[in-house]
Parts: sequence; structure tokens; C-alpha cells
Amino acid sequence: MSICAKPGHPQFSGFHGIVVPGTLRDSLYALDGLLEQNTSLKPQRLISDTGASSEMVFGLFRLLSYQFSPLLADIAERRYWRMDRGADYGKLNALAAHRIDTRLIAAHWDDLLRIAGSLVTGTVKASELLKVIGVKPKGSLARALEAFGRVPATLHLLTYHDDPQYRRTIGTQRNMQEARHSLVRAVFGGRRGELRQPYRAGREDQLGPLGLVLNAITLWNSRYLGLAVEHLRAQGCEVRDEDVERLSPLRFEHIHLEGRYAFTLAEAVKQGGLRPLRDPDDVLHE
Repeated sequence: MSICAKPGHPQFSGFHGIVVPGTLRDSLYALDGLLEQNTSLKPQRLISDTGASSEMVFGLFRLLSYQFSPLLADIAERRYWRMDRGADYGKLNALAAHRIDTRLIAAHWDDLLRIAGSLVTGTVKASELLKVIGVKPKGSLARALEAFGRVPATLHLLTYHDDPQYRRTIGTQRNMQEARHSLVRAVFGGRRGELRQPYRAGREDQLGPLGLVLNAITLWNSRYLGLAVEHLRAQGCEVRDEDVERLSPLRFEHIHLEGRYAFTLAEAVKQGGLRPLRDPDDVLHE
């Protein structure tokens, strides 16, 4: 999964680390992370895969003013909902054949707001909440949350069909997350990305340093990518903004992840300066 601090502004650095079971509703654990994170980031959108989506999940995210934008592999099987049975949607009339029970939402609106308040204050976690209210047969509160979630779920489907930029943003974010996973596996080295500690606390202790290293690499790459772009433009080279947007700070081929490390710094770097940019034609740096 990945987040956007703002729509159209991908977030490359990690914001939280949590050990979760491999369930289909791992988006709820991501929501836990969004609510528990203590960084200065203000995420607005979370992008995930198909398995993490459900109408209840859409409802919880919308209650908390987050935009949930999953990449749906089963989009042809999704339902499209309407609030007004008599509304005329033109060619979409046959598609939007199911009506949202607005009376059920209204009857439980205060309860839904209390759920949102409990999640924000940390009284309950989203992952734990759905385990309780999502069991079958579903109670009226669960059905109200599901009905409410059908509104943002349908809007997501319609926007996905109608807006090419929206589709590209979701695809780009998913590709970025896969690139981050590749970096994780590389940093883990011989452990192949496996957390070997037997207890949850020990695993989360491993996640902390891992996240720190990943963010350090991301920050390093971002800083020097920016310097390289500025240098090329200063030399009169044409560097288009659309090409800069495609640059990724998650590349790691140039970083030595194994062996011994020397932390002897040049005097200029000790004083807060930056290392000189590498000349790609200099064979000594190959």
C-alpha cells in the first residue's frame, strides 16, 4: 500500500511500521497506521490492491476524511449504487440498479460518528472494530456502515472509469510501492525480507531500524537527484518537468549494502556541505 500526502503528490518515505497478519483486509491495518503515526505528514489518500477493499473499508476511510483508492482487478464484478431510485443517469441507469438505504444510514448516523471519534482518539483500532461488527449475521450498525461506504465506493468506480489521470495516479503509486518492496528486500540482505523474531514486539523492533534505513536512502537519493537536476539545467541541458516527475528515489544500485563501511567524512561534509556529484564518465567510480 502507499499513501499520498496530497492527491498527485506521492509519498516515498515510510510513515509507520506495524506487524500484521496476512489477511485480505490489511487496509484496516494501514488505517491503524495512518491514525497512529506521529510524523508531520498529513496523508489524504491511501492506494491499495483489490484484496484490501470492501464497502465497509470505504465507509471507515470516508468517515475519517481519507480517500481510499484501491486498484481493482475485479472491477467488472463491482456494483454501482444510487441514492435516488427515480434519478435519471442516462446510459448509467441500467448500471446503477441498486439503491443505497439512506434511512438506515440516517438512523445510525450518530453511532457512525461515535465510531469515527473512537478511532481518532485511539479508543479502538479499525482492525479490531471490523472484527467485531463485521461478523455474520451483520447487525444494523454494520449494515449502516456498509451502506454509507457504498457512496465513496461508487464514486471511486465512476472516477476510475472517467478520469485517465486518476487511473495513472493509482498505477504509479502501486508501481512505486513495488519499488519500495524491492528496496526492502535488498536492505534485508540474507534474511530475504523475513522477520525472524518470535514475538510481535521483537518484530516491530526490527521494523524500526529497517524503516530508518529505508527513509535515509530515500532522503539521500532525493537530495542528490535534486542537485543533479539543478546541475544539468545550469549546464544548459533541457530537463523537462514531466521527466523529473518520473524520477524515483528508491533506486539502490549505486549504494553498497554489504561489506564494511567507512564513516570518514570530508571537512566540507562535516560542516554541513554536500558531496560533489559523481561524473558518470569517471571510471574510478564504477
